[in-house]
Amino acid sequence: MNPDPRTFRAGGVQTARPVPQGPRRWPALILLFAFVALMWVVEAADQVIQATIGPPQGLDGYGVRPLSTDGLPGIIFQPFLHGDWAHLIGNSIALLVLGSIIAMSGIRPLISVTLISWLASGVVSWVLGGTGTVHIGASGIVFGYIFYVIVRGLFSRRFLHLVVGLVIGFYYGFEALAGLSPMLDGVSWQGHLGGAIGGVLSAYGLKRDRTPQAVTAGQRRNAGSPR
Repeated sequence: MNPDPRTFRAGGVQTARPVPQGPRRWPALILLFAFVALMWVVEAADQVIQATIGPPQGLDGYGVRPLSTDGLPGIIFQPFLHGDWAHLIGNSIALLVLGSIIAMSGIRPLISVTLISWLASGVVSWVLGGTGTVHIGASGIVFGYIFYVIVRGLFSRRFLHLVVGLVIGFYYGFEALAGLSPMLDGVSWQGHLGGAIGGVLSAYGLKRDRTPQAVTAGQRRNAGSPR
């Protein structure tokens, strides 16, 4: 009877061979779609509140208010708040397209890029945003996704990553550069800048985590042999 293919014998001792696990794509995709769905629920609630009580009482006032301690919680709420349905639709499409590309690598990259871009976008908005302004929207995370995909291709040097990075860079490149311009009125270039920084940092951090440790064949044999 053949032994379990997941085990091998080294020096007469049966040792478990690690079973490689692929990226957890479905959990990542489900998490991504749930995140976007929550954005729609919040916007629907905001529309109901504005229609019932009036626009000043909407949820958008809970966004990031720069250099105000009362505006710090907006760092958490910012991605879920949008000015109107068109604003939400634009961000939702970008998040689903770019997020799905990242989700193909597993749930960990998706969570890491999202959280780091989310935090960086909010912090930079709070520090650099103009006094008396309110910053809302998930475009900071969108910019994090854009720059993560582009920089990941440069760091990993894998053909597929490079191709995807080039396509995203070509398609979103002009929009990304325009979104970083302080000359655009009504656009939170601070949030975009923070998200872009978060995307680059995420790509660099994940690249370092996945750098293989060199192990010689002799070291592997010694590790599996009884002493």
